Amino acid sequence: MIGIDSIFNFANTLVEKLIQDPNEKAKAQLDIAQLAQNGELQQLATEAKIYEVENTNVSERWKADMSSDSWLSKNIRPLSLIAIFVGFFTFTMMSAFGYNADNDYVQLLGQWGQIIFLAYFGGRTVEKIMDLKSK
Repeated sequence: MIGIDSIFNFANTLVEKLIQDPNEKAKAQLDIAQLAQNGELQQLATEAKIYEVENTNVSERWKADMSSDSWLSKNIRPLSLIAIFVGFFTFTMMSAFGYNADNDYVQLLGQWGQIIFLAYFGGRTVEKIMDLKSK
């Protein structure tokens, strides 16, 4: 687990490099010290570790899917992405030809699209970063 001292030192290093005004720098360092004293800095470190473990678990599930013999488990994410694109395209064409598309459906597709894009592309980025860190 990430130690409180390493987080405290990292935060202070960031303050030193990013804040030029001496008064602002002192205020930021005081805020960091108060966070460390209140235990909030440790809580942030714990949350970061939980996020890392969750992403590792997702990566492992995706690796298991890719190694399975099932065509569907290997292709469900790309198919979901394609379905969202088809939905967006359909609603776009409906609007272009004067048909009224229900705004609730468009918003729902947008939310699903965000989730799928984040999971598909963001998850793959996290996998690559974790592979680089392990090497």
